[in-house]
Amino acid sequence: MRFDLTDLRLFLAVVDAGSITHGAIEAGMSLPAASERLRDMEAAGEVLLLHRGRRGVVPTEAGEALAHHARAILHQVAQMRGELGRYAKGLRTEVRILANTAAISEFLPERLAPWLTAHPQVDVELKERQSTEIARSIAAGFAEIGILSNAAGTEGLTLRPFAIDRLVMVFPADHDLAGKRQVRFADLLDCHFVGLMDGALQKHIEMQAARLGAKIKLCLTLRGFDGICRMAGEGVGIGIVPETAARRAKRSTRMAFAPLTDDWATRQLSVCVRDETALTPAALSLLDHLTSSSAC
Repeated sequence: MRFDLTDLRLFLAVVDAGSITHGAIEAGMSLPAASERLRDMEAAGEVLLLHRGRRGVVPTEAGEALAHHARAILHQVAQMRGELGRYAKGLRTEVRILANTAAISEFLPERLAPWLTAHPQVDVELKERQSTEIARSIAAGFAEIGILSNAAGTEGLTLRPFAIDRLVMVFPADHDLAGKRQVRFADLLDCHFVGLMDGALQKHIEMQAARLGAKIKLCLTLRGFDGICRMAGEGVGIGIVPETAARRAKRSTRMAFAPLTDDWATRQLSVCVRDETALTPAALSLLDHLTSSSAC
């Protein structure tokens, strides 16, 4: 029975996601390739590892045992790399970061730049994910550092404060909402929205609407917050963006904004890792920089 590290990472991703499709995405594989690997793992061990159903997959008793040992093995591999990294000189290294939309667009560029300049031998692989996915992926060892909101379950992870992210509603300066100091999301669901194109934040907003039994009425989707603010200012539709983006855009566009009163709209962003002692020197240095008082 031979399983390589890619097999183990894929299996954990599938188990944690409860889905072969989502596990394959997390492991960076196509669905056919992931399915074939899983079948080969079961064939090699002559044992059923996953119960497959309409609502996803769950591990069998043998699968639970494999998941337990896979976590231990991947953890030891991470520790090994961390210890060896202390002796490496002049070699390029990589730190993998998963972060939500607000962190990537509003906070990370300014904080990452000086650290990367001071560490030219380090490459950073940065991917956007929803906070719940980030917590799951960090726990499974698919990245060293995650930046997520307090909406995600983070049991078993080490957290450090990163930033406060406040979401606000943006609209034309002459809109009926312009006189309000704050607004409720539920009162806006009859409006047409300008939203993000395939962003983790957009999925978060749509999930909040679904909890209210509604669906966001999107008239346009764009790739960035500045574009949303500009379109909202012109009256195309209202939008939801981080307060930092709204304040920046207000200097050059005809728009106004008001905070959302909903609890989910004010989020504590935290940096999370699975085990600080298992981080490579580069990852630990970046973690310390991102959460230092000077960076914040």
